[in-house]
Amino acid sequence: MPVPTESYLNEFLYSELADVVGPENVSTSQADKIAYSCDYFWIPELWIDRGCRSPEPEFVVHPRSVEEVSRICRIASNYKIPLTVWGGGSGSQGGALPLRGGIVLDTKKLNRILEIDKKSLTVTAETGIIMQHLEWALEREGFGTMHEPASIGCATLGGFLAHRGTGVLSTKYGKIEDMVMSLEAVLADGSIVNTLAVPRHASGPDLSQLFLGSEGTFGVMTKATLKIHPLPEVRRFHAFVFPDLHAGLEAGRQLMVRRLRPCVIRLYDEAETRRLIRRVLGIEKDGAYLVFGFDGDRDLVDLEMNKALAICRSFQHEDLGPDLGQDWWDHRYDFFFPNHMFRLPQAFGTLDTVATFANIENVYRAMKRVIEEQFPMARYIGHFSHWYEWGCMLYARFIIDEPPEDPHEATQLHNRVWDACLRAAMREGGLLNEHHGIGLKLGRLMRELYGPTYGVLEGIKKSLDPNNLMNPGKMGFPP
Repeated sequence: MPVPTESYLNEFLYSELADVVGPENVSTSQADKIAYSCDYFWIPELWIDRGCRSPEPEFVVHPRSVEEVSRICRIASNYKIPLTVWGGGSGSQGGALPLRGGIVLDTKKLNRILEIDKKSLTVTAETGIIMQHLEWALEREGFGTMHEPASIGCATLGGFLAHRGTGVLSTKYGKIEDMVMSLEAVLADGSIVNTLAVPRHASGPDLSQLFLGSEGTFGVMTKATLKIHPLPEVRRFHAFVFPDLHAGLEAGRQLMVRRLRPCVIRLYDEAETRRLIRRVLGIEKDGAYLVFGFDGDRDLVDLEMNKALAICRSFQHEDLGPDLGQDWWDHRYDFFFPNHMFRLPQAFGTLDTVATFANIENVYRAMKRVIEEQFPMARYIGHFSHWYEWGCMLYARFIIDEPPEDPHEATQLHNRVWDACLRAAMREGGLLNEHHGIGLKLGRLMRELYGPTYGVLEGIKKSLDPNNLMNPGKMGFPP
């Protein structure tokens, strides 16, 4: 029986990749192929659970330097083989799935901290480092990036950069893209590029922003310099319950438009207050639970906290005090794991979006109506996690406890919920996503979001990756 030509080609490819990184850093095992065919996106989890196949790579490679990444990209370009970058695999949008097989480039051996500049307050690190490891190293020196998302223990720095991630303290310290000073990236043809050393200049566009949020479709980010901050002297919290979501949103808005600088504001709708706040914190209240905090020098924290308390007490409220605010901080990750994440057989999705203060409540209610009127088998809950001077982010969720058993039917239902909810959000001024990214899950809606402007993104893609090899099928680009 003739041996397929592809098997000969794969032998040559294996030899070339092993020549770059060593045979111990190239895997073609079936176990690894399956492991790299599923991230935290619900659909591949469902399909694998139901005995179906998810797209698998031919090779998994583990480079140890930017030079090795460059050589791998050149090999992929030479043979016209798709290349997908993999960090921690914790993404929820299918952004790391190897839709066309090819090479998965796992970055986790690019995990060095290269410099902590205590004079400029920056850190330079390779992008494969687990974020918690970076924070621990900085904390030993008295600093932190203040990027502390729930996935800090399993996600890489590069993963956060790839989809513009947001941490718990973003209201004061910004999203990951606000922390970036400069980047190193490898293009599809193997070219190594470095953006300018600082982000504030008049020397042309900030090219760092070109790669941030591009989810590996424009290149492989291999190194980043981030701002860091001294660890605060104090960090204090306070909690309230307002009679309804509208009052809580207005109180939170006032904290921001009065230009106070809370490190955290989080507001839970009535449904999450009734179920999740009670389950995690043991607080049984009707209404909308609001927690906020300030950090920094003690006297400044006292001043801002007093002003914030005066704002919140000007509304009808129940003051829960600082202890129940501190409880939220101490249990902030318990809202996700180990016991409170949604899981199979449930169908679920995080409909996170962002809008201005003028629009955000309308966005929340528009998506809520969609669930209640079109998908009565689903529940809708939400909280407002990340606040800015002009608006805030809505972390809404739908949960279906008993989805169809058939994976095709379940997938179609899942996609219909997403389409209907996000189109409702966009009609009210919301965007497709705030910090989880677009990936495979939401790519089909990118043209609707951008309109004719999406052609600009396509032009950039064609210029940097003319053969469409870098993470194809994501961000709305063709697979």
